[in-house]
Amino acid sequence: MAYYSRSSLEKMGFKFLGENVKISDKASIYDPELIEIGDNSRIDDFCVVSGNIKIGSYVHITPFCLLAGGEKGIVIEDFSALAYRVQVFTQSDDYSGETMTNSTVPQKYKHEFKSKVLLKRHVIVGAGSIIMPGVTVAEGCSIGALSLVLKSTMPWGIYVGSPAKRLKDRKKSLLQLEKKFLSEKLNDSI
Repeated sequence: MAYYSRSSLEKMGFKFLGENVKISDKASIYDPELIEIGDNSRIDDFCVVSGNIKIGSYVHITPFCLLAGGEKGIVIEDFSALAYRVQVFTQSDDYSGETMTNSTVPQKYKHEFKSKVLLKRHVIVGAGSIIMPGVTVAEGCSIGALSLVLKSTMPWGIYVGSPAKRLKDRKKSLLQLEKKFLSEKLNDSI
Protein backbone atom coordinates (compact mmCIF):
# COMPACT_ATOMS: atom_id res chain seq x y z
CA MET A 1 0.00 0.00 0.00
CA ALA A 2 1.31 3.43 -0.93
CA TYR A 3 0.43 6.47 1.17
CA TYR A 4 0.34 10.15 0.30
CA SER A 5 3.32 12.12 1.58
CA ARG A 6 2.75 14.65 4.35
CA SER A 7 3.21 17.51 1.89
CA SER A 8 0.63 15.99 -0.50
CA LEU A 9 -1.85 15.65 2.36
CA GLU A 10 -1.27 19.24 3.43
CA LYS A 11 -1.91 20.45 -0.14
CA MET A 12 -5.32 18.74 -0.10
CA GLY A 13 -6.52 21.35 2.39
CA PHE A 14 -7.96 19.32 5.26
CA LYS A 15 -9.79 21.23 7.98
CA PHE A 16 -7.40 19.58 10.45
CA LEU A 17 -4.62 17.07 9.88
CA GLY A 18 -2.91 15.46 12.87
CA GLU A 19 0.58 13.99 13.07
CA ASN A 20 1.51 10.66 11.46
CA VAL A 21 -1.69 10.42 9.39
CA LYS A 22 -1.58 7.82 6.62
CA ILE A 23 -4.00 7.94 3.69
CA SER A 24 -3.68 5.55 0.76
CA ASP A 25 -3.10 7.15 -2.60
CA LYS A 26 -5.91 4.89 -3.81
CA ALA A 27 -8.49 6.38 -1.42
CA SER A 28 -10.98 8.94 -2.73
CA ILE A 29 -11.24 12.04 -0.54
CA TYR A 30 -13.97 14.59 -1.31
CA ASP A 31 -14.47 17.94 0.44
CA PRO A 32 -11.22 17.74 2.44
CA GLU A 33 -11.90 21.23 3.81
CA LEU A 34 -14.70 19.61 5.86
CA ILE A 35 -12.59 16.69 7.12
CA GLU A 36 -10.59 16.52 10.38
CA ILE A 37 -8.19 13.65 11.07
CA GLY A 38 -6.44 13.10 14.41
CA ASP A 39 -2.95 11.80 15.13
CA ASN A 40 -1.84 8.32 14.07
CA SER A 41 -4.97 7.54 12.06
CA ARG A 42 -5.05 5.64 8.78
CA ILE A 43 -7.32 5.36 5.75
CA ASP A 44 -6.59 2.42 3.43
CA ASP A 45 -7.05 1.58 -0.26
CA PHE A 46 -10.32 2.17 -2.11
CA CYS A 47 -12.08 4.02 0.68
CA VAL A 48 -14.45 6.87 -0.19
CA VAL A 49 -14.49 9.64 2.40
CA SER A 50 -16.71 12.66 1.77
CA GLY A 51 -18.52 15.45 3.53
CA ASN A 52 -18.40 16.61 7.13
CA ILE A 53 -16.21 14.06 8.94
CA LYS A 54 -14.17 14.15 12.14
CA ILE A 55 -11.80 11.22 12.75
CA GLY A 56 -10.08 10.95 16.12
CA SER A 57 -6.62 9.60 16.95
CA TYR A 58 -5.56 5.98 16.43
CA VAL A 59 -8.48 5.28 14.10
CA HIS A 60 -8.12 2.70 11.31
CA ILE A 61 -10.40 2.69 8.30
CA THR A 62 -9.61 -0.45 6.32
CA PRO A 63 -10.02 -1.02 2.54
CA PHE A 64 -13.26 -0.41 0.65
CA CYS A 65 -15.03 1.58 3.40
CA LEU A 66 -17.49 4.36 2.62
CA LEU A 67 -17.92 7.36 4.91
CA ALA A 68 -20.72 9.55 3.52
CA GLY A 69 -20.65 12.46 5.97
CA GLY A 70 -22.85 14.81 3.98
CA GLU A 71 -23.87 17.97 5.77
CA LYS A 72 -24.83 16.39 9.13
CA GLY A 73 -21.50 14.68 9.70
CA ILE A 74 -19.79 11.59 11.02
CA VAL A 75 -17.62 11.58 14.15
CA ILE A 76 -15.34 8.61 14.79
CA GLU A 77 -13.66 8.88 18.18
CA ASP A 78 -10.23 7.62 19.29
CA PHE A 79 -9.13 3.99 19.08
CA SER A 80 -11.96 2.95 16.76
CA ALA A 81 -11.79 0.77 13.66
CA LEU A 82 -13.89 0.04 10.60
CA ALA A 83 -13.24 -3.36 8.98
CA TYR A 84 -13.40 -4.03 5.24
CA ARG A 85 -16.43 -2.67 3.33
CA VAL A 86 -18.09 -0.88 6.27
CA GLN A 87 -20.49 1.82 5.11
CA VAL A 88 -21.59 4.79 7.23
CA PHE A 89 -24.41 7.00 5.97
CA THR A 90 -25.75 10.31 7.31
CA GLN A 91 -28.60 10.56 4.85
CA SER A 92 -31.07 8.22 3.22
CA ASP A 93 -33.89 8.50 0.72
CA ASP A 94 -37.48 7.69 1.71
CA TYR A 95 -38.03 4.14 0.48
CA SER A 96 -41.80 4.12 1.18
CA GLY A 97 -42.79 5.12 -2.35
CA GLU A 98 -44.46 8.33 -1.15
CA THR A 99 -41.66 10.41 -2.70
CA MET A 100 -39.17 10.03 -5.49
CA THR A 101 -35.60 8.95 -4.82
CA ASN A 102 -32.00 9.32 -6.02
CA SER A 103 -29.62 12.17 -6.67
CA THR A 104 -30.86 12.93 -10.19
CA VAL A 105 -34.34 13.98 -8.92
CA PRO A 106 -34.88 17.59 -7.72
CA GLN A 107 -35.14 17.96 -3.93
CA LYS A 108 -38.76 19.17 -4.03
CA TYR A 109 -39.85 15.68 -5.17
CA LYS A 110 -37.91 13.82 -2.49
CA HIS A 111 -37.89 13.36 1.26
CA GLU A 112 -34.42 12.57 2.59
CA PHE A 113 -33.68 11.69 6.18
CA LYS A 114 -30.47 13.40 7.33
CA SER A 115 -28.86 12.93 10.74
CA LYS A 116 -25.40 12.83 12.32
CA VAL A 117 -23.61 9.54 13.07
CA LEU A 118 -21.33 9.13 16.09
CA LEU A 119 -18.96 6.24 16.74
CA LYS A 120 -17.61 6.65 20.28
CA ARG A 121 -14.21 5.57 21.64
CA HIS A 122 -13.07 1.98 21.22
CA VAL A 123 -15.78 1.05 18.71
CA ILE A 124 -15.01 -1.67 16.20
CA VAL A 125 -17.33 -2.31 13.27
CA GLY A 126 -17.09 -5.69 11.53
CA ALA A 127 -16.69 -6.28 7.81
CA GLY A 128 -19.60 -5.45 5.55
CA SER A 129 -21.64 -3.73 8.24
CA ILE A 130 -23.80 -0.68 7.58
CA ILE A 131 -24.43 2.20 10.00
CA MET A 132 -27.51 4.27 9.15
CA PRO A 133 -28.25 7.98 9.76
CA GLY A 134 -28.85 9.14 13.33
CA VAL A 135 -27.08 6.22 14.99
CA THR A 136 -24.69 6.57 17.92
CA VAL A 137 -22.54 3.50 18.46
CA ALA A 138 -21.76 3.89 22.15
CA GLU A 139 -18.32 3.62 23.73
CA GLY A 140 -16.68 0.22 23.61
CA CYS A 141 -19.22 -1.46 21.34
CA SER A 142 -18.33 -4.04 18.75
CA ILE A 143 -20.56 -4.56 15.76
CA GLY A 144 -20.39 -8.03 14.20
CA ALA A 145 -19.72 -8.56 10.50
CA LEU A 146 -22.60 -7.96 8.09
CA SER A 147 -24.71 -6.16 10.69
CA LEU A 148 -27.22 -3.44 9.88
CA VAL A 149 -27.24 -0.80 12.63
CA LEU A 150 -30.52 1.11 12.56
CA LYS A 151 -30.68 2.21 16.22
CA SER A 152 -28.19 3.61 18.70
CA THR A 153 -26.43 1.16 21.01
CA MET A 154 -25.73 1.04 24.73
CA PRO A 155 -22.06 1.14 25.90
CA TRP A 156 -19.80 -1.88 25.98
CA GLY A 157 -21.98 -4.29 24.06
CA ILE A 158 -21.48 -6.78 21.26
CA TYR A 159 -24.14 -6.23 18.59
CA VAL A 160 -24.86 -8.54 15.65
CA GLY A 161 -27.47 -9.12 12.99
CA SER A 162 -29.78 -7.35 10.61
CA PRO A 163 -31.10 -5.37 12.32
CA ALA A 164 -28.31 -5.41 14.90
CA LYS A 165 -29.25 -6.51 18.41
CA ARG A 166 -27.19 -6.71 21.59
CA LEU A 167 -25.80 -10.22 22.00
CA LYS A 168 -23.79 -9.74 25.20
CA ASP A 169 -21.48 -7.41 27.10
CA ARG A 170 -18.01 -6.58 25.78
CA LYS A 171 -15.07 -6.74 28.15
CA LYS A 172 -13.43 -3.47 29.24
CA SER A 173 -9.92 -4.90 29.63
CA LEU A 174 -8.78 -2.82 26.68
CA LEU A 175 -9.13 0.33 28.80
CA GLN A 176 -6.20 -0.83 30.95
CA LEU A 177 -4.25 -1.59 27.78
CA GLU A 178 -5.00 1.91 26.51
CA LYS A 179 -3.56 3.43 29.71
CA LYS A 180 -0.44 1.27 29.43
CA PHE A 181 -0.03 2.07 25.72
CA LEU A 182 -0.36 5.83 26.23
CA SER A 183 1.95 5.73 29.25
CA GLU A 184 4.64 3.87 27.29
CA LYS A 185 4.20 6.23 24.33
CA LEU A 186 4.65 9.22 26.63
CA ASN A 187 7.78 7.68 28.18
CA ASP A 188 9.20 6.93 24.73
CA SER A 189 8.81 10.56 23.68
CA ILE A 190 10.65 11.91 26.76
